[in-house]
Amino acid sequence: MTVQGSEKSSRRGRHYTTMGGMPVNDMPWWRWRSNVRSALHMLSDPGFQRDVWLAGVEGYGDVTDAVYRLVEDTWLDNWSAEKYVGTIFRDSQEAALVDTAVLRVLRIMHQVGPDAPVSAYLDHHGWPEAVRAARDAHVRLAMSDGEDPDAPPRTLEVLRILTRSA
Repeated sequence: MTVQGSEKSSRRGRHYTTMGGMPVNDMPWWRWRSNVRSALHMLSDPGFQRDVWLAGVEGYGDVTDAVYRLVEDTWLDNWSAEKYVGTIFRDSQEAALVDTAVLRVLRIMHQVGPDAPVSAYLDHHGWPEAVRAARDAHVRLAMSDGEDPDAPPRTLEVLRILTRSA
């Protein structure tokens, strides 16, 4: 994927260079934001989880991979997303939604174990609540970045290309 020319963003009337529709120069740590968004996107989509994760489709990782992308660089498993307002997250509302999703997903991961099969997550009594929390966060971040929250999740290879090429 290549960097596209400037497109007018609805946010504050400024122009942003975009990559795959996502502004790349309006958030200082946009690569971390991209990883968090990718994880939330996959964690928020039950159809994707059924059709890709449960079916074992290659290229998207699994639940553990998504959780790792959610917390690996950010340490959101150790502190609040509020710490990253202005660098990864645009405002406190985004941060609060991400915190809720992280807590819900990590609670389940700690109960079923990081090496559990996908079905153990999806069958967990708390999974629908975790999916809803991830969906709320995903929609907010996607809309803030001018993207369609209902577009299918990107493969991990596309994510690598997007975060490497700017």
